[in-house]
Amino acid sequence: MAIPKKRKAVDAKIDKNKVYSLKEASTIVKDVNTTKFDASVDLHIRLGVDPKKADQAIRGTVTLPHGTGKTKRVLVLCNPDKEADAKAAGADFVGLDEFIQKIEGGWVDVDVIVATPSVMPKIGKLGKILGPRNLMPNPKTGTVTNDVAAAVNEVKGGKIAFKVDKAGIIHASIGRVSFSPEKIAANSTELINAIIKAKPSSAKGTYLRSVFMASTMSPAIPVDTKSLMN
Repeated sequence: MAIPKKRKAVDAKIDKNKVYSLKEASTIVKDVNTTKFDASVDLHIRLGVDPKKADQAIRGTVTLPHGTGKTKRVLVLCNPDKEADAKAAGADFVGLDEFIQKIEGGWVDVDVIVATPSVMPKIGKLGKILGPRNLMPNPKTGTVTNDVAAAVNEVKGGKIAFKVDKAGIIHASIGRVSFSPEKIAANSTELINAIIKAKPSSAKGTYLRSVFMASTMSPAIPVDTKSLMN
């Protein structure tokens, strides 16, 4: 199948024999965007870990200094005594039994779910639905907490969760193409530093094996991993 001229012009902007600095990639990713909407800018980071080993199944959270550019929909699952706090903090949905029933029926129209420890026994049965979508509340990501207001504020303020997949790759959205190169680079740096800090002592060899930056439907831009580790 012939490659459209527009795509050829975009591909020509990326030197396939070069790896770019984070600053360069943050500029190029805007130039090669072909969508008419404010596309997401994502990082795809391959790590030298074995996700099958519990201590190398890396996951964590980081607050991006400039947010993701997307308003996240937050569901708080809690008992009535915490509902006012959650609503005051800006949670989009608050409740318990009615939302458990909705989720069991297939409803997952949210980006983050926060829950209090006391309701986790009820939520456990939702693992098969929420787990594959990375929506299951977890103490390690700060989404199982009694301070639901703080959790909601963090998510709304740019806090994201990251998790290595079965192939040893972390995929994360770090902004939009409307962001300035400086903001894209700053958010990327914050995420990468958090991942580097999460390096398990049992991981041997090269930790950051590859990093690519791309916007929705754009070609991927290879980033120099050596400069990131330094």
